[in-house]
Amino acid sequence: MLLRESRVVGLPFPKHIAADIVTVSHAHEDHNATLQIEGTPFIVSGPGEYEIKGVGIVGIGVFHDAQGGATRGSNTIYRIEVDGMSVVHLGDLGHALSADLVESLDGVDILLVPVGGHYTIDAAAAATLVHEIEPSIVIPMHYQRAGLNSDIFSALLPVAAFLKELGKDVALPQPKLTVTKDKLPSEMQVVVLQ
Repeated sequence: MLLRESRVVGLPFPKHIAADIVTVSHAHEDHNATLQIEGTPFIVSGPGEYEIKGVGIVGIGVFHDAQGGATRGSNTIYRIEVDGMSVVHLGDLGHALSADLVESLDGVDILLVPVGGHYTIDAAAAATLVHEIEPSIVIPMHYQRAGLNSDIFSALLPVAAFLKELGKDVALPQPKLTVTKDKLPSEMQVVVLQ
């Protein structure tokens, strides 16, 4: 999947992206461009426990749909422990999480959650999950935006639907987020990235 401009997604892949570690939640064409990453990153692509360069990663197997994977297959949630913070990336989660799994995610500082529906949980389910997990920072992902391939992604909801479910005003997209453990907000904050 070495495409500088993805015909599937419709958005250009950023140039000169390097990483030490890359996680892959599932092997679908629109989410798995590991060959685009410069250097020789360690690729984590499934459930298990990993320790790489002082970073702890736990991959938890879940599903990309609400039918136990029958429609879209499996998905991996990643809990990443780095610099004293806990970051959870839900990948393309397609269903509600069990109470036991939510409990295992206790203490999350930053949560990346799909919110667009259609291929993943929708805005309402994402908001419910955010309230269950109670992270310090929420980063919505996998939603409708300008430039996406309309043939494939037209059914996605915009990020505003998720913000409304959380009772938040429209958030201006930020180019990046820099945070340290001692600078985490005391009240939950939603950060929309460009």
